[in-house]
Amino acid sequence: MKATRRTMLLAAGSAALLTPLVGSAPAAAEWGTPPEPNPFTPKRQFRAMWIASVQRLDWPSVGTVDQQKAEYVAMLDYAVANRHNAVIVQVRPTADSFWLDALEPWSRYLTGTAGQDPGWDPMAFLVGEAHARNLEFHAWFNPYRISMPASATEAGNDITKLPANHPVRNHPEWTVPYPVNHAAGRLYYNPGIPAVRAFVQDAVMDAVEKYDVDGVHFDDYFYPYPAAGQDFDDATTFAQYGAGWTDKNDWRRNNINLLIQEMGQRIKAAKPWVKFGVSPFGIWRNKPTDPLGSETNGLQSFDAIYADSRKWVKEQWIDYIVPQIYWNIGLAVADYAKLTPWWSDVVSGTNVHLYIGHANYKVAAAGQPAAWFDPIEISKQLTFNHDHNVHGDVHFRAKIVIADPIGSTTRFVADHYSRPALVPRMSHLPAKPLLFPVVTRVSRSEAGVTLRLRPTAQGYPFGEVTSYAVYRFATNELPYFDDARALVGTVRRTGSETTFTDTTAVAGERYYYLVTALDRLWNESPPSPPRFA
Repeated sequence: MKATRRTMLLAAGSAALLTPLVGSAPAAAEWGTPPEPNPFTPKRQFRAMWIASVQRLDWPSVGTVDQQKAEYVAMLDYAVANRHNAVIVQVRPTADSFWLDALEPWSRYLTGTAGQDPGWDPMAFLVGEAHARNLEFHAWFNPYRISMPASATEAGNDITKLPANHPVRNHPEWTVPYPVNHAAGRLYYNPGIPAVRAFVQDAVMDAVEKYDVDGVHFDDYFYPYPAAGQDFDDATTFAQYGAGWTDKNDWRRNNINLLIQEMGQRIKAAKPWVKFGVSPFGIWRNKPTDPLGSETNGLQSFDAIYADSRKWVKEQWIDYIVPQIYWNIGLAVADYAKLTPWWSDVVSGTNVHLYIGHANYKVAAAGQPAAWFDPIEISKQLTFNHDHNVHGDVHFRAKIVIADPIGSTTRFVADHYSRPALVPRMSHLPAKPLLFPVVTRVSRSEAGVTLRLRPTAQGYPFGEVTSYAVYRFATNELPYFDDARALVGTVRRTGSETTFTDTTAVAGERYYYLVTALDRLWNESPPSPPRFA
């Protein structure tokens, strides 16, 4: 009976689309021709900003809890207004935490004092407010950094300046100061110690298991970036744990490989729908060093920080990769127009999505090449992506994007984010079929056209409806779903019935609406029966 009911419901929805409604639908001769898909209005595209908490770069500023909450909400509202669909928020910047009862102390960036309870649950708020706006929430973790360079509020390489309950106060052997006797000195977890690798994963999994995050995101810091004349002091660790390895550099890369592989496995074992992504340094290796490398001549992350990011993609240990291609088109040492095709080739034939990390922070910044003083540089990069299997863009960082230096943000949003977009679906992640939803009521007011939406059915064997996508067509248009020109927006499902208002509807114009159901991985149902307004 269940299969029969599903077949009947699907058939009913399809019939409703194809059968004109008496007195409402136009005659067949009046239908237009569906347009060709437009690459500037893609139906699916990952669009996000990084929101950095380290040293309060983006959030939270010094202030009351209410001020911090308002500041974050304003960033989310900006993201929605500019048709983003995700945020990547740093919740563990320096072996600390933004959530309750974590394995590491409360972050100093919440209250100004490391280890001090802020009196609220920031992570619950961060996730909840993002989801209320139907934004994906990717929790950003820095794997190994314990401290920032010494200052009145930062520990530098002095372990005694960390909170008394910090794990490394009981395990000082887990730490390595680097660089030493240097103003930029920091403390790092030692990646070569298996117990450290397990602990870092435990710290991340604590957040994954407690909160409804959509993704786990690692940045580009693994072994620290090299300082002139210094080596990371892990000779003793190599002697203890490097059995079978003749080359310490290969052993270091294997330590990071194990972190990535095991992290992905643990995330999927706990919550198969949670995505795992990394934003590595934009250059893996240069072609003069390795024939598999890119046509570049910059720092090689494979050799400098022991990040074999190409392997992570080829082995499909991650769901998405966001190379930080922080150079302009035409730069000789690292040309955006050469690196992007290289990364596109790396992900080809894998399940790994390619999103590009963009250097918005360089726009109009002193000392940058002339290209960064052109307001269309970022927009040109996004246009270039069209031909290279790029599934989306991530912008560094929120305050810079919002500040809109020399109109750069205004330009790339107008050129590329003029319509909403759904997050790209990941076909390798588990999903159940979705039934079309129904529009139970349509009404007009000065605010626009308001639709009331509800799912047709949920629960086994069907998927859970997380949100809805709303499409609007003129009454003489055939429905089309190949790009986003008809997509008005998405809305998070709230209870048994959800309200969506199309504020862009023109008074006096007649439309019909089709609505689809989306699960948390943005898989999409067939469209609803049409409703006219």
